[in-house]
Amino acid sequence: MQGMAGMMAGMMAGTALSRAGGEENPGQRPNLLIVLTDDQHFQAMGCMGNPIIQTPQMDALAAQGALFANAFVTTPICCTSRASILTGMYAWSNGVHDFQTPLPPDLLEISYPVMLRRHGYYTGFVGKYGVGTTPPADAFDFFFGLPGNGRYIQEINGETQHMTGLLADQAVAFLESCPDNAPFCLSLSTRAPHAEDYDPRPFPPDPALEHLYCDVEIPAPELVKPEYYEALPPFLKDSEGRKRWENNFNTPERYQESVRDYYRMITGVDHAIGRLREVLRRRGMDHNTVILFTSDNGFLLGERGLSDKWYAYESSIRVPFILYDPRLPEAQRGRRVEAMALNIDIAPTLLDLAGIEAPSAMQGRSLLPWLRGETPPWREHWFFEHRFDSPHHKIPMSEGVRSPRWKYFRWINVEGTPEELYDLEQDPLEIRNLAGNPDSAATLAEMRLLTEAYRETLPKR
Repeated sequence: MQGMAGMMAGMMAGTALSRAGGEENPGQRPNLLIVLTDDQHFQAMGCMGNPIIQTPQMDALAAQGALFANAFVTTPICCTSRASILTGMYAWSNGVHDFQTPLPPDLLEISYPVMLRRHGYYTGFVGKYGVGTTPPADAFDFFFGLPGNGRYIQEINGETQHMTGLLADQAVAFLESCPDNAPFCLSLSTRAPHAEDYDPRPFPPDPALEHLYCDVEIPAPELVKPEYYEALPPFLKDSEGRKRWENNFNTPERYQESVRDYYRMITGVDHAIGRLREVLRRRGMDHNTVILFTSDNGFLLGERGLSDKWYAYESSIRVPFILYDPRLPEAQRGRRVEAMALNIDIAPTLLDLAGIEAPSAMQGRSLLPWLRGETPPWREHWFFEHRFDSPHHKIPMSEGVRSPRWKYFRWINVEGTPEELYDLEQDPLEIRNLAGNPDSAATLAEMRLLTEAYRETLPKR
């Protein structure tokens, strides 16, 4: 563990470097396609080592671009993560901690879609917007956005249609409407594979995909074993994550049914990506369209006897992340990047691609050096926070810091402020909490101080 001075230097260097952007690019600017899923486990792609799930389009993007194998969200809940994606800012600084709060007008003005539009991009948004109760439709040239989740099975003109297909139709309509004299930026935000909470069938797939995975036995991960739930503190045993587990994964048979449906939903998104890529090819735009694929947060597929997200455990905060640029030389494709990428890096990366200087308020950093095969000085740690005040406190609040080796977090609205500390190199499943281990006292003290340093250094809204 490095000393506190070095840790602080690393934090401040990351903030300064995040403010370095490119000037306006006088050449042809790339089109930008952002595909954001909802609640996708970081291992729910073939290219992340999953031998069962069928994601040929996602896998092809990874093979032709860069797979960021250690990508995370700074807050694992949809409203806050999406605000961070739009602004490149931690929740501490953008102020969005619940479903009702919209982006403040000054931050909407520096969000990536508004900035791109101001610099000549034709912009579109399709799908779940998720920040505030009234999406800013007039901030886009083309808008087919949903304030919340909606139902998966839709009746459209007397025909049954799955929401993923409906959103893909609207994304295709956007691509068909793009003018020839301007680059475009399309943000497609699927609802899939988010559950229909407490529904008898929580992950209803497109009926056309019902045949998939029927004869496959999904291996249950180690953390699904009951002893890991039994090891949880009482406030997590009675949390919202446990209540949703009761609906989604409470028996071995239910686990198989739900995960198969969850995989079918992700394969449905994969099909939608294929449709969009085909339109790009047909319109001759495929050679100049950068595609960024990720999720708004991870998902606990029954690990520790829990479901959903919210907590600082890896399955909750870690996400799939692919960046594909067809303009890259062949030798630079198929790259696997181990450096920690964050959702706050998305906005500065998109602006960098467009040759636009990122606003100084953005706290993320452009990922383009990694895409090009460079190894720039990079963040040594980052700040985690979850301050959503749930009814009856069934989702406990937490904050902390993660580095490549260490993870520290504390439950900030639980009596006694219990702490957790994990050595991820020795304990990647986060089984042994070292917060009470005398041998880890120095590391615990440093991580506490670093958490406080983020709170004191980051601007707070």
